[in-house]
Amino acid sequence: MIGNKFKSGKAGTLAAIEHLGYVQIDTISVVERAHHHTLFSRVPNYQPEHLHTLMEKDKKVFEYWSHAAAYLPMRDFRFSLIRKKRFLDGAQKRYENPKLCQRILTEIKDKGPLRSIDFEDKKEKQGWWEWKDSKRVLEQLFMEGKLMISGRKGFQKVYDLTERVLPEDVDTSIPTKTEMAQHLIQSVIRSNGLAQFKEINYLRRDLAPAIKEALSHLVEEKKLLSFEVEGLPGNSYYAFPQQFKTLKKEVEEPSVKILSPFDNAVIQRERIQQLFGFDYLIECYVPEAKRTFGYFVLPILYGNDFVGRIDCKAERSIGLFSIRKMHKEKGFQSNADFREAFQTAMNAFSNFNGCSTWRLEKGLKNVLKV
Repeated sequence: MIGNKFKSGKAGTLAAIEHLGYVQIDTISVVERAHHHTLFSRVPNYQPEHLHTLMEKDKKVFEYWSHAAAYLPMRDFRFSLIRKKRFLDGAQKRYENPKLCQRILTEIKDKGPLRSIDFEDKKEKQGWWEWKDSKRVLEQLFMEGKLMISGRKGFQKVYDLTERVLPEDVDTSIPTKTEMAQHLIQSVIRSNGLAQFKEINYLRRDLAPAIKEALSHLVEEKKLLSFEVEGLPGNSYYAFPQQFKTLKKEVEEPSVKILSPFDNAVIQRERIQQLFGFDYLIECYVPEAKRTFGYFVLPILYGNDFVGRIDCKAERSIGLFSIRKMHKEKGFQSNADFREAFQTAMNAFSNFNGCSTWRLEKGLKNVLKV
């Protein structure tokens, strides 16, 4: 399901982002942040500086919104313009403060790239959920497309004028609904191998008619296959002919992948429930007393099967990666091959998280046994 099909280093990182279409950004750092984790799962010897260089120096990647905040390939920049136009036109939520907008744009123009912390506000925050006015405006200007994120300091966004960030050769024509629909179909199926209409249309209800029409044309032209998955009657799936023949291909030497909760492969929970029988929920948003598996549970993928999940924490100050809870999926029987693959995966993953060693908490060793 997920293999190391990409080259290593910066080139492999860009190829992975272009293949996936987006990589979700997340702030939780109990283990390495989601965007780095997702790329680590696919790119041999991935390092965070590969992503930073592609964005800040090479300008092959940019930050914007997919279904959530994400890194996207610069080649797809024009497809971000529809959302930006909605914000400019007021069709999506806006924060109205024209004077502050102009002041911030002028300061960035005169002083260069700035963070929200570089602006002072007289109004104090009333609660932890409230942003100061300048941050609201910066995000509004960013969503409108007047500002872009040129990089980050620590994890703080650095904003600059779009014309100073965007490469000159980037296509900035606004796509039609038909072009946007075709882009979504290509991106979702390329990334996932197969997809239903509702997965392509995820959070894009306004494009439903255009997506249905584009799917129909592609099937009629035999550029796309339409079929049902055994055990899921009445649910049409779509795949490109060149991908279809690989869907049932067995992995000869399966490896273990420890996935991020925000990995592209698992982000649509209903999809993995239907196709893999994997009922997955990230529980950091669930009250502690109601959690079943733990705070930040990571899926375990073995070959083409989800076989378990682990609740982990990278204790970087002491160099220890701790597995606090581990759960095997019903019906999965561990064996020597799995244990060896799991050991290899955990050695690499703990190193990636800045830890020299990893440990199963007391009583968990039995989970790995047959």
